[in-house]
Amino acid sequence: MIEAMWVWGAVGLVLLAAEMATGTFYMLWFGIAALCVSVAAWLFPELTSAIQFTIFAVLSLGSLNIWKLYYKKTETHSRIGQAQGEEIGRIGIVIETCSKTHNGKIRFTQGVMGSREWTVASGETIDVGSNAAVIAVEGNILRVQAV
Repeated sequence: MIEAMWVWGAVGLVLLAAEMATGTFYMLWFGIAALCVSVAAWLFPELTSAIQFTIFAVLSLGSLNIWKLYYKKTETHSRIGQAQGEEIGRIGIVIETCSKTHNGKIRFTQGVMGSREWTVASGETIDVGSNAAVIAVEGNILRVQAV
């Protein structure tokens, strides 16, 4: 029969390999906990399965909770592909009238986030040919106001 030390070691390595493939940091703690139980099973071969599973659960869930408590996600990681505020204040020319009830279009002389024309929303009516400034980015629509 295979010793518990080898089983826990294999489980730990599989979890660490899965973590390396996904990069989520969630399986990392379970893999490390399994490797720690493997070392404990090597040092204390008389440990019962119940104690081994308890050590695994305490180590993995405890380390995961500690990591989640101290890990602070920065704003830029969660907004991939979205404006980071650099476009606020950019001025363009309205090419399709916009109002409170109708979205319009705006054109910029230089591309904004990869495009020269954008759909815009406004709390006021802005006619074609008027200048408008970006005041917010809401998904794939720019919120503008007349300049």
